[in-house]
Amino acid sequence: MGFLRGVKKMKNEMIAHLRETDHVPQTVWEHLTGVSEITGVFAEKIGLKEAGELIGLMHDIGKASDEFQKYIKSATGMIDPDRDDFVDIEHMRGKIDHSSAGAQLLYSYLNKEGQSVLAAQFLSLCIASHHSGLIDCISPDGCDVFSRRMEKEEDLTHKEKAFSKLNKVEQEKIRKRINDERIVISIVDRLKSLRESSDTKDTLAFKFGLLIRFMFSCLIDADRLDTADFEHPQNRKIRNYGEYEHWEKLVDRLEKKVKEFSEKKDKNDVDELRNLVSQSCFESASKSRGIFQLSVPTGGGKTLSSLRFALHHAETWKMDRIFYIIPYTSIIDQNADEIRKVLEDRDESGQYLNNIVLEHHSNLTPDEESYRQKLLSQNWDAPVVLTTQVQFLEALFGSGTGNARRMHQLANSVIVFDEIQTIPLHCVHMFNVAVRFLVNNCGCTVVMCTATQPLLDKVDPPERSLGIPVENKIIRDEKLIFTQLRRTRILDRRKAVGWSIDEVADLALSEIDSSGSVLIIVNTRKSARMLYQVLEKLYYGKLFHLSTNMCPAHRLDVLSKIKKRLTDKQPVICISTQLIEAGVDIDFGSVIRYFAGLDSIAQAAGRCNRNGRREIGNVWVVNPADENLDRLIDIRIGKEKAMKVLDEFNINPAKFNHDRIGPELLTEYYRNYYFERQNIMMYPVGPQTSVGRKDDLFNLLSLNTISIEGFVQNNQETYPKIPFRQSFQSASRAFRVIDSPTRGVITPYTSYGKKIITELCGEPFGNNQFYWMKQAQRYSVNMFCNYFESLGKSGAIKEVRPESGIFYLSEQYYSQNFGWCEEPEKSMDNLIY
Repeated sequence: MGFLRGVKKMKNEMIAHLRETDHVPQTVWEHLTGVSEITGVFAEKIGLKEAGELIGLMHDIGKASDEFQKYIKSATGMIDPDRDDFVDIEHMRGKIDHSSAGAQLLYSYLNKEGQSVLAAQFLSLCIASHHSGLIDCISPDGCDVFSRRMEKEEDLTHKEKAFSKLNKVEQEKIRKRINDERIVISIVDRLKSLRESSDTKDTLAFKFGLLIRFMFSCLIDADRLDTADFEHPQNRKIRNYGEYEHWEKLVDRLEKKVKEFSEKKDKNDVDELRNLVSQSCFESASKSRGIFQLSVPTGGGKTLSSLRFALHHAETWKMDRIFYIIPYTSIIDQNADEIRKVLEDRDESGQYLNNIVLEHHSNLTPDEESYRQKLLSQNWDAPVVLTTQVQFLEALFGSGTGNARRMHQLANSVIVFDEIQTIPLHCVHMFNVAVRFLVNNCGCTVVMCTATQPLLDKVDPPERSLGIPVENKIIRDEKLIFTQLRRTRILDRRKAVGWSIDEVADLALSEIDSSGSVLIIVNTRKSARMLYQVLEKLYYGKLFHLSTNMCPAHRLDVLSKIKKRLTDKQPVICISTQLIEAGVDIDFGSVIRYFAGLDSIAQAAGRCNRNGRREIGNVWVVNPADENLDRLIDIRIGKEKAMKVLDEFNINPAKFNHDRIGPELLTEYYRNYYFERQNIMMYPVGPQTSVGRKDDLFNLLSLNTISIEGFVQNNQETYPKIPFRQSFQSASRAFRVIDSPTRGVITPYTSYGKKIITELCGEPFGNNQFYWMKQAQRYSVNMFCNYFESLGKSGAIKEVRPESGIFYLSEQYYSQNFGWCEEPEKSMDNLIY
């Protein structure tokens, strides 16, 4: 009877959510006030607490409408199907607009005159977008989408009816919030504060858009937290809500490790220089927030040294989090493990408690990613977060709400970019201005780490570059460090006719005899396979191949075998594409590098004599005669610019400190390379994208000039009346960090890969299917569409079930040596032998 009385009572309340487990309702007002409080806390970090509270309070007012109440009560069994007010759930799913009402009400109150017009659109845009991702203000075809949304008919948004359903006290609280003068003043002040002396109209408009997205992020995360924690109250015991271990305690743990290392008795010259780098990071940590550069040769101990800077800096300036942004999932594991060893507690069995370091990337298996980790990853709720460039850039520019949700957590954080030279060229302008926004307006400190520092502070035009003060270069005498950490000899052995594949193989055999281990890095997967096939006939020792044709689990297994042989001082030859260069902690006696950009040559050198165990290691630079780089534009242009500067070096080595991969020559290389590629740094897009025409994402997210020209032509008006005119949604849908169309395919690598495929081909989706999909990530490869289509036609790629969109590779098309192949393995064997 008690339950029935509860249901009867609920029928008279306005329900926002109904918990499935015990049928307890969350009323609309409870949800609005809960989201309001959380949004205010998040927005307070940028001085917009009251504005955050207001959008939280109004975001779901539309749920008070009769239309939504009939829908949710029909869906939850609170309205009998035989009653007249029962609605067809499936028919109405997604058709009731409850996000426009609050936006329209707020806009109608504030969109009067003067500065309140700015605040009106700023806030209403966040509310109107909270189910879709930020909407276009002016779309690429010249339509005023925002104004059309604000003018949407009452019959469709029910704003007046919904507001009238709130009681008098609730209505008055909302009016009082809207009339709070601090809100308009704080928004206008914050917008004004975005201007830097170097800004032009477009960079300022771009930062206006970032501030809107930041506010939107606060609302989205608050909405998701309040809803999820109502549905699953146990979440509250798991979440940290920004309350973490004190930095002082983590600093003590790190300093204990630093002391152990400095007192080590068997230190060599490399160890001494790593101590010097670490000390430089410690000394720089007390400086004010800003953009810092950490330029250290490969193997110089960047990970723990940058952690030392980050921890001391976070403690000094009372910052919230430390982020490590890493280019590839393949190197997150090793960095996370290195940091965990220093900072994490362990349980009685010796397992890490994972209460400090949070990994957020796609290659975590369900066994590694506990429910707790999955929950905290949704909004980066941990003191030290390791994530990928893809996740970071998607948080700033990606589509939908899940990506944007995390953006606000970057505020008041130390953000360390590992291997910063890998930032995609087409993202450079957007990245640079976003970093300046985070530092100057969100209280962040950013550290750019690499051995091959790109000239992000010298980008044209200057207003889209990074301003890095000279005093913020953590290593004061980079020239000295690079000279003293020189553990390799770069042997430029380019020939006019190029090297044949047999000559490269002979060089490898010569080097294996003299140095014990050889790494050969090539530019294409085809080159890797061809060289492997030649050496396989000549070399009877252990030979390995690495490329992105192999799934992540396969590559990790191969790397593990290679490292064991290197540790045991057993001879080994590895042929790899450039995936092994950035950040992989591995140490070969000799390296052969196919000619490429100078940054790639320098990174390749970092895999040779990494720990200084021998006096000098040879890095051979050879130019293959039979290489086709027509479709690999970045590598081809990098190769051209490297050729130019190395020729200059050969004429006058003293000008470049006699170092082919030193800072002087790398600076000259990047100057040439960036000049050549400046036409893609604003992220150009074409008709085949969601934009539907030629433009660039920087323009779409700033002044949006071409779209506005379209608006003028469509409406015979001078300009749109709204102050913010960006094409947010169209730009985010066109945005790809890796700008090449690929399809994911699950591989039958090992019996476990086959088991994953078998499970996914079984029953339709349920909880187990999601588990196996997560497992499949480490056993999947990304294929370019032409290969995907060709293998599909030959029957090599199949769908686990019709229309599932999940594909797998037939077993005979996956080689234990090379990964996926264009032909069945037996056919390939016939070609080889």
